[in-house]
This record gives sequence, C-alpha cells and structure tokens, in this order.
Amino acid sequence: MSAGRVVATRAELRAALGDTAPGLVPTMGALHDGHLALIARAATENLLVVVSVFVNPTQFSDPDDFARYPRDPARDVAAAFAAGAGIVFTPEASAIYPPGAATRVEVAGPALRWEGAVRPGHFIGVATVVTILLDLVRPARSYFGEKDYQQLQVIRRLHADLALPGEIIGCPTVRDADGLALSSRNARLSPEARRAARAIPDALQAMVERAGEGETEVSALIATGEAVLRREPALAIDHLVVVDGISLEPLTTLTPGARALIAVELDGVRLIDNRELRNPRL
Repeated sequence: MSAGRVVATRAELRAALGDTAPGLVPTMGALHDGHLALIARAATENLLVVVSVFVNPTQFSDPDDFARYPRDPARDVAAAFAAGAGIVFTPEASAIYPPGAATRVEVAGPALRWEGAVRPGHFIGVATVVTILLDLVRPARSYFGEKDYQQLQVIRRLHADLALPGEIIGCPTVRDADGLALSSRNARLSPEARRAARAIPDALQAMVERAGEGETEVSALIATGEAVLRREPALAIDHLVVVDGISLEPLTTLTPGARALIAVELDGVRLIDNRELRNPRL
C-alpha cells in the first residue's frame, strides 16, 4: 500500500486499501478549509486517510443545482493530499451506482423534517451513497462536519441502524472571519449577497447569547433570530427552528443539546447553518 494514490474504481480502491481500516472523509469536492480541517483531523487519528470526491447525483432534486455544483477535481486532489490524505477516491457515477442499480436507502426519523421536507429524495441520496462508501472503505472512523447538522444526525441514525463499520465523528463548523459557515455554495454568491449572508451567523449568535442569559422559551429565541435576519431584505427565510439535538423534533422549551437550525435562500443559493443553544439553568 503506497501513499498519494488516486483511484477511481471499486477494485482499485480495494487494492489500495488492502486490510487497512482507514479514516474516511466523504466529500463532493470543491474543497474548502472546512473539508481540509476534517482531513487534517483524520490524519492525526488514523495511519491512512481516504478522501472521496464525488458529486452525488442522487441527492439533488434539482438537475440545475447538480449542474451548477462547482467542480475542480485536479485542485481537490492536490488539496486533499496536502491536508493529509493518502488515497483520493474519484469515482464516476457508474462506479458508485453500477448499471442496473436499483437499491436506495431511506432513513425516517431525523430525515423527515427541514431539509428532508424541502428537498424530496435528498437524504435518500445521502444515505445511499454513504452506505456504499462505508461498505467499500470499511473505515475505522468517518468524519463529517457539523455545518450540515441534519445530515450528520441522519448519518448517525443510518450508521447505528445498519451496523455499518467504524465510528462517525462529527467535527465543529469552520467559519470565515465574519462568522459565515464555510460552504462550497458560498462561491456562487455575489459580493452583495455575501455581505448580506453575515446575518445568518449573527442571528444564530444572538440566539446563543439569549439562551446563555437564561431564556428557555423557544418562541422568544426564534423571535430574536428572526429580528436579525429581517434586517437583510435579500434573505428569504425557509426555516429557523429550535430542535432536539438528536431526533431533530421541534421544541417549545429549551432542553440540553438543543440546536437552532436555519435555512435561507439568498441570490438563488440555499444556505444552511446551526448552533447549539446552551442554557446555564439546564
């Protein structure tokens, strides 16, 4: 087994891995510092790190969104190796979904609300590709960012229910200097929209602060966040909710581990973010 390998097929991946149980960082490419932080952490906790770069068509409900998703595979491969990857898996769709593929994996529970309700089939695509990757790589640990918090909880549920290999590691959201969560979609924002997007982390921070001051009523916390968001008329709020940190069911009163989830449309781009809301009385 040699480091610094790019593989594209299932057979090449298996041959490169041998009997090693590596760390796995699944990505859809367009790597940014958030992805690189996942890879760097994986490299400190595993002898070998596999990074997958695959824009998964089954998790896009809008074909135009899939077509617009940024792609720069040569840059992604170089960045992954620089961050600590030993193998970069860059499959074509046919390597993930062989001809005649007819199996999909559907998670209920945490997948049903929020992004799952707005983007039909999205989490079926996520669950299916993650199941395939975990089965192919059989990692000791797999790393996912908390920025996509609902996705992380769906994957945790999937992993537990299907007894998939290894451990799921959630890693803190990496943010830009102004607080905006790093996302491949940020590159599609105009300069004006990018400035308006600062309201997203500002709204979450206002909710964090109010919860820290002792507020436990969810309606009051949401009103605090919405007031900040409405300062930017370009933002169209899809949802701003406070949910149980595991089930993602909506709360009326704050509980330990509660999360504020937010999704907005801005400049034709869907942006999501979240923060944990901690109350000193709980």
